[in-house]
Amino acid sequence: MLKTTARLPSSAAMCLAIATTAAQADIRIGVLVPDSGPAGLFGPSARNSAILAANEINANGGINGEPIELVFADVGVPPAEAAQAALRLWRGEGVQAFVGMHDSAVREALVGRFGGQVPYVYTPVYEGNACAPGLYVTGETPSQQLAPVIPYLMEHEGVSRWYLIGHDYNWPRDTNALARGYITEAGGEVVGEEYVPFTVSEFDSSLQRIRESGADAVLITLVGGGSVGFNVSFAGFGLDDQAIRLGTLIEENTLAGIGAENANRLFSSSGYFGSIETEAATAFAASYDAAFGADAPALNDLGESTYEGLMLLAALANRAGSLSVEAMDAAAEGTTWSTPRGDNTLVGRHMAQTIYLADGTGGVFNVVAAFPNVASDEACAN
Repeated sequence: MLKTTARLPSSAAMCLAIATTAAQADIRIGVLVPDSGPAGLFGPSARNSAILAANEINANGGINGEPIELVFADVGVPPAEAAQAALRLWRGEGVQAFVGMHDSAVREALVGRFGGQVPYVYTPVYEGNACAPGLYVTGETPSQQLAPVIPYLMEHEGVSRWYLIGHDYNWPRDTNALARGYITEAGGEVVGEEYVPFTVSEFDSSLQRIRESGADAVLITLVGGGSVGFNVSFAGFGLDDQAIRLGTLIEENTLAGIGAENANRLFSSSGYFGSIETEAATAFAASYDAAFGADAPALNDLGESTYEGLMLLAALANRAGSLSVEAMDAAAEGTTWSTPRGDNTLVGRHMAQTIYLADGTGGVFNVVAAFPNVASDEACAN
């Protein structure tokens, strides 16, 4: 059985019961998050955020007047297994639409499995240019996270020699292909680039290569536990004196794992941080704290993106008057919805958003720059 319940405080469990009471729910939404594997540390906050969205959607009349029920599945597994899990939810448990917060390799497997027959909102940071019938994207792409941020860091931190390191799959490789251009355009150079399997837990050889390259900036596209291990070792090698670090998937849970003592000159680029003090973000944080308590997983970009994806799904389906892919695709362009990131508009199946650059020195993200309304160059042509 793939229908799972997260281990949550009692107040959160109550929220889950409200969101998923079968007797009152007519529309089943599959929420695909990693509970295992390197990205498993993102799963709990993603589940909590999805529950908040479901409660809000139901309080506002559901989707086309019908309440929704969330059905969770763990997709922190190899892509073929994740696709099979989603297929069982779709064909076996009557799930009518999906929201996914998981890696790009799993996304590609799901797009192939769904074949444009079921709506699918993909929410995390990713490499861009994912365009298929029924697929809608809320996450940041490289042109948003890196095009404004790399020149800013090069000017304000006085760096120019970049080393690129990531896990060996399509998101890091495609992101770095674009990053090389941003670095060159800003007058810098790439002095090293490497990709490691998810199974790697010891980074001494990589760190020695970084030291010898003379890099004064490192772009990190490692995931979850791998990012934690790399960054702890990076500081242990004393490389934080040689180079700044920029991560595009380093959020609050990852930063906590890295630890304050290992976060000197560690930057993150994101469309959301839990510390943002806009009216929308503050209201979301208050709702999250009230529902799940002080001991809940920290608010972060990836968890919040799951909330955002469910809110987009509801806005699309309500605008289209249907959960059919044909109707939703026809209604997609220009769909607007509100989330903790502010008021959003879907353009080319993606969204423009404010990008924040935060410094994690000291173990807490402090926003040092904001780049408003950054559109994605990797959106779809519709």
